[in-house]
Amino acid sequence: MSSSILRSRLGAAARCSRRPAVTRICTRGYPAAAVPQEERPLETPDDWTQFQLDRAEFKTLVDHFSNYGSTQTRDNTWQPHHSLHRPVAPTQLTLSTLLAAGAHLGHSKSLMNPNFIPYAYGVRAGVTVIDLDHTLPLLRRAAKLVRSVAANDGTIVFVGTRPDLRSAVRKAASRMEEQGFHVADRWLPGTLTNKVQMFGAQAVLKQRVVPDLVVFLNPLQNMPAIRECAMEHVPTIGIVDSNVDPRIVMYPIPANDESTRTAELIAGVLSVAGREGVALRKEEDLKRQRRAERMAARQRDYERVAVE
Repeated sequence: MSSSILRSRLGAAARCSRRPAVTRICTRGYPAAAVPQEERPLETPDDWTQFQLDRAEFKTLVDHFSNYGSTQTRDNTWQPHHSLHRPVAPTQLTLSTLLAAGAHLGHSKSLMNPNFIPYAYGVRAGVTVIDLDHTLPLLRRAAKLVRSVAANDGTIVFVGTRPDLRSAVRKAASRMEEQGFHVADRWLPGTLTNKVQMFGAQAVLKQRVVPDLVVFLNPLQNMPAIRECAMEHVPTIGIVDSNVDPRIVMYPIPANDESTRTAELIAGVLSVAGREGVALRKEEDLKRQRRAERMAARQRDYERVAVE
């Protein structure tokens, strides 16, 4: 369509937008009519031809104005549910992502734990600001640990006993398939230290009831579980806030432990790393199986040649 026709249509659209629509309707630059053009029935071939011309003109306007404005859509922009359902990989995690999740917000200055001072950036309006330059490398270190444990056929338990953390630990455990477990309601005392009475003697002998790694999203509310892990020599990862002693867990991640978005982000990053470890284990098992099949086939060939 020529530029003159396009200009005429743009002028007609502008006149329609300025004209108050009280009793009559102006549609696409045509004279005002009581019934819109789109609602008229197509009775003659001329009506069908005019309908096609209108569609072509409208498409031309859409194509013309599509070159202007924002290119953001729902698929290429961040959504609030992405931290839970579509977490980023550890290599794609940035300080901006942690900052947007509120991971830098600590507790009041009066609640500062002396052992947390190395991870504090400063104080703003009486609130401790957590140094995310320490959070990011420690989170990536924890992700490497989760990947290594999963790659070596280890089991990992995600613990989050607050109601807002239940979905996060469930999604995190589901990403690791049969190697992931979660505790979303309450840690039963004696789960590790009194496992014979909890699971039975046969289950303790035949199954792996002691995990290889435990991730705590709210460590202060699960101190009995942390003590049991320490007694059973189970490594632990935990989100520690400014009022928490980082030494209670083996691999601390300094961040806001009261933010649901922060917990979902950290649990998602760790679970993605665990999923990568599970994929590596399956690939290694497949290679080992193929190697065993080749060795068995070669052994059969040697035996057949020896018999002949």
